[in-house]
Amino acid sequence: MQLGAGRLSASDVRLACRRRELTGQTSGLAPGFAQANLVILPQSDAGEFLLFCQRNPKPCPLLEVTDVGSPVPKRFAPDGDLRTDLPRYRVWEQGKLIEEPNDITHRWRDDFVSFLIGCSFTFETPLRAAGIPVRHIDEGRNVPMYRTNMSCEPAGKFRGELVVSMRPLKPADAIRAIQITSRFPGVHGAPVHFGDPAAIGIENLSRPDFGESVTIHAGEAPVFWACGVTPQVALMNAAPEIAVTHSPGCMFVTDVRDEDLAVR
Repeated sequence: MQLGAGRLSASDVRLACRRRELTGQTSGLAPGFAQANLVILPQSDAGEFLLFCQRNPKPCPLLEVTDVGSPVPKRFAPDGDLRTDLPRYRVWEQGKLIEEPNDITHRWRDDFVSFLIGCSFTFETPLRAAGIPVRHIDEGRNVPMYRTNMSCEPAGKFRGELVVSMRPLKPADAIRAIQITSRFPGVHGAPVHFGDPAAIGIENLSRPDFGESVTIHAGEAPVFWACGVTPQVALMNAAPEIAVTHSPGCMFVTDVRDEDLAVR
């Protein structure tokens, strides 16, 4: 079941996930509330992954790290539950995707550490408020995401290429979008590339590695932002015993307002 984009609070979205009434992507839902990517790892792997995030703040801007064994993000959603409150998860074993459940209670371990990482869905509300179109929302699709040829700085066994999300924009809108999103470094900030996709190793915009393709109109150029799916590539390479992430586009909606993450 899918929910309409308007008039939902963050807690409404989380409750809909908990009840399994929402199992699809969250872009455009609960406008004004920050959304977050999720990575869950055993404590034995959490230190190296934390270092990976610190070395790669553009794709991995840390919002919160939970206490060991706790599924509650105390700062960003104190009544939330990271085991149930996302529409869909990915479970990885030895770097291989084995399951995409709607609930990970059956997978939870007392040594798990959860990382909430900023998501570009957060800055889509101010983009739309400025009259800048967000094509995947307008078309009811998941944002297109692509693996690039741009390497992240490694940390221990965590390494891999940058993943980017793409939004097509007219040049004037792209300039304004750069200005707006640069105020949100905690949710990826300004774009990392504008224009020729081949320059960053993307061969075909109509075939994203994650998400869905969107229409690019005449006179528009692709604009690319660092993406919180980047850690999933690093997880594939690191091949930890077990890891849990969000399914691309299926975020954790927090109680923090977008503007609270903006640089004044």
